[in-house]
Amino acid sequence: MNVLTDNGSIDIRAVWFENNCVKMIDQRVLPHKFEIIEFKDYLDVAEAIRNMTVRGAPAIGASAAYGMALAYLQGADLSKAAADLKSTRPTAFDLFYAVDRMLEASENKENLVDAANGYADKIVDKCRKIGEYGAELIADGNVIMTHCNAGALATVDIGTALAPMRVAKNQGKNIFVYTSETRPRLQGMKLTAWELLNEGIPHKIIADGASGAVMRKGVDMIIVGADRIAANGDFANKIGTYDKAVLAHELGIPFYVAAPVSTFDFSISSGKEIVIEDRSEDEVTEIDGIRIAPEGCSALNPSFDMSEAKYVKGFITEMGVLAPNEIERIRKASM
Repeated sequence: MNVLTDNGSIDIRAVWFENNCVKMIDQRVLPHKFEIIEFKDYLDVAEAIRNMTVRGAPAIGASAAYGMALAYLQGADLSKAAADLKSTRPTAFDLFYAVDRMLEASENKENLVDAANGYADKIVDKCRKIGEYGAELIADGNVIMTHCNAGALATVDIGTALAPMRVAKNQGKNIFVYTSETRPRLQGMKLTAWELLNEGIPHKIIADGASGAVMRKGVDMIIVGADRIAANGDFANKIGTYDKAVLAHELGIPFYVAAPVSTFDFSISSGKEIVIEDRSEDEVTEIDGIRIAPEGCSALNPSFDMSEAKYVKGFITEMGVLAPNEIERIRKASM
């Protein structure tokens, strides 16, 4: 991703391995600060995943792969390291996929640093293809809506939901993007808008509750990411996605989900089996440590919601754009 800093523009990934350290952009302090932090212990990487220093399913997967590489260098018990990393976030399937890939690599006597670098590189390649396939859906002058952050920050580089927009812009297409704020952590406002700004893509931030009104005024398509996709096409994404999926269906707006094949969990038959992570109520009742809710009030904070496959026009993957009834092609290709 291209990042405009006080020292000029740099091209950087969201997470990478360098000098026996895992390095990542601290997404908790964006957009007000741009900070890179490093970890030498896999347990610290696990905590970075848990506290959302890094977030977004593919980036979480890459971070977990690098965490396993650190455990390998530390001489730690890899089975324990795998369990520690998997315990951090229950919904994002890429986390489990990546850790299992590293365990398989260790059984094959592979160098886990090389295996983790290869895993991250593959994510970037997949996102590039997602961008190319998705851009074919975008016409000059289209107005697009997205939710949460499924850009380079969430996917090591390039993005899933934002990848087609990046490619379309580079093709010379004039597009406009609405990004909803994404309460309670405001990833759409803080992260997606920051990425769009750096890419020079025209956009506006909207309140989550304004999504329906904005759609009715004129939105050509909606593209979101996903954290886990069931075998039947039901999917989990950031809380607030379900509202948009239902409204888009009602208004006849094409709704697309952009995700790599690693996000599909064929061990579950439907979205009813997806575990939804509940996070601290402080994320709802406070903003930057300042309480905004009345003292004595409690809050519910599901981090994700589940949307049924019937609302999805197509899944934009590295294998192409697939309708929900074509998902079986992914299962066969991944066997």
